[in-house]
Amino acid sequence: MSSEINYTETKHWLRTARTISEALPYMRRYNGKSFVIKYGGHAMVDKELADVFARDIVLMKQVGINPIVVHGGGPQINDMLKRLNIKSEFIDGLRITDTATMEVVEMVLAGSINKHIVGAIQAAGGSAVGLSGRDAGLLLAKKQLMQKDGKAVDLGFVGDPETVNPQVLKTAAAGGLVPVIAPVGYGEDGKTYNINADTAAGAIAAAVGASRLLLLTDVAGVLDKSGKLIENLTVTETRALMSDGTISGGMIPKLETCIEAVEQGVDAAVILDGRVPHSLLLEIFTPHGVGTLVSRA
Repeated sequence: MSSEINYTETKHWLRTARTISEALPYMRRYNGKSFVIKYGGHAMVDKELADVFARDIVLMKQVGINPIVVHGGGPQINDMLKRLNIKSEFIDGLRITDTATMEVVEMVLAGSINKHIVGAIQAAGGSAVGLSGRDAGLLLAKKQLMQKDGKAVDLGFVGDPETVNPQVLKTAAAGGLVPVIAPVGYGEDGKTYNINADTAAGAIAAAVGASRLLLLTDVAGVLDKSGKLIENLTVTETRALMSDGTISGGMIPKLETCIEAVEQGVDAAVILDGRVPHSLLLEIFTPHGVGTLVSRA
């Protein structure tokens, strides 16, 4: 089934569900469950899609789901670095994050972007709280080293999540708040580290025992070699598609995050097209769903 047909069917289901009894089973099954949503890409920079996203998060909270938003901000960081005339060095496409760059990263992620998302959710009728991984010891990071030609390369203040303290998130959820998290962590050395938003979202999903990890992207999901959407994958099938080249490029690290989250107890991970309005609701509240769902079996 192509992604276009799938979206058409799910949208039609939403429009034609005339009784609450049709929708209730899809709402009730996730009552009290936590959903971690990685928010980024086109869905975050397009104002109309951003407003839709905020309303969808509020609706999720109203029907009993505990949404946790983890956001990126690469384009905004690049823009600010250019404005401040801070030049970046790259190794194989990966930025070396020096002290000056890290200050900008934290300012943009934990500052302007984070507070904008919080404001949008509150403008849509919800209650949100902005956090970074440094708050309440949320994200302890370990320094990331890239391997090149058999040697470790120092990328500066780039880290991977080592431990997650879920208590602050559980407290926020119990208080009716939607946590909005900037993926900036702290190290045992007291320094600040930039963490990939997908990776941070996966670690947080595992730590809170989430029912779903939802990664909003700028593609329909995982496509087969003929370009058609693959709706369901097991961990074993996903690894096989990586090995035979069906899955390549930037989709590989996203699916590695999905696999790790699922293997650590998350019920399922889904890669969704954030360019489609209400893709979150279409995935959660319809029988067909959208995107590619990765599960253990």
